[in-house]
Amino acid sequence: MLGLGTAALGRPQYINIRKDKNSHSDLASFKQESFKVLEEAYQLGVRYFDTAPGYGLAEDLLLEWLQTKQDPSLQIATKWGYTYVANFDAKAKVHEVKEHSIAKLKEQWQVSKAFLPHLKIYQIHSATLETGVLNNAEVLQQLAFLKKEHGLHIGITTTGSNQLEVLKKAIDVSVEGEPLFDGFQITYNILDQSLESIANTLEKQNKKIIIKEAVANGRIFRNSNYSHYTALYDPLETLAAKYQVGVDAIALKFCQQNIKNSLVLSGASTVAQLKQNLQATKITLSEEEINLLKSFKTDPNYYWQERKELTWN
Repeated sequence: MLGLGTAALGRPQYINIRKDKNSHSDLASFKQESFKVLEEAYQLGVRYFDTAPGYGLAEDLLLEWLQTKQDPSLQIATKWGYTYVANFDAKAKVHEVKEHSIAKLKEQWQVSKAFLPHLKIYQIHSATLETGVLNNAEVLQQLAFLKKEHGLHIGITTTGSNQLEVLKKAIDVSVEGEPLFDGFQITYNILDQSLESIANTLEKQNKKIIIKEAVANGRIFRNSNYSHYTALYDPLETLAAKYQVGVDAIALKFCQQNIKNSLVLSGASTVAQLKQNLQATKITLSEEEINLLKSFKTDPNYYWQERKELTWN
């Protein structure tokens, strides 16, 4: 199953190595293109949409688009904890600010609750050990209240080389004797495969696994600045040619097949990218091909250090 992440639909810049020229000269045309992507995704069968206040206009755009639909099968996931501050300035030094306080939770919930009844999972955006959010009793109790009051799943998203440490701590978080977290949105791809060591545990506990950054912020595409991935580029392109799809579809399918019962997010910013991504639903990789791609995993510390050096494009 594939869903659509809206980070690239709500703001013109995102962390990526692919410098596609932005043809939208104004905010109105940018919004129009984003609405086209949402509608095309729906027409092609996507029913899971992931958003966040930290994604610029994404929540507002998705809410506006949602008003055009009367479809109870639509599922919305959103988050709290990040505020978008770049004001659509490509040269901004800071694009988003993290704050895992009870005040920020209550503030952002006032907007996000408008997604009800389509809102199915409410997540802490990039939960880390450093912010102490998994030990913040006031925050955890408020999330437990929202879970019970609105029948929500409560989740976290993770970022960084210590994803597993954060996941293991979150699994054990309970409020009044009941486990709090039902869903985990995790970075997983051909390069960072660390999720595999805990995926079975999550599945046995009936936790929802959502995979983000399946194309490794563009690093799976051939790029002369990343010659150390040349050994990966060749088989990826060979597989893409074999199945007559793009490299992106191969990468998405790898995640989907390797982490059973997961939901993989497309991060498409255009209709063309979306259609290419969704080709993943039409192919099946062999066990030999999966194992070949698994052989290209990197050390998580290296992966995340390299990601820190990527720019907003």
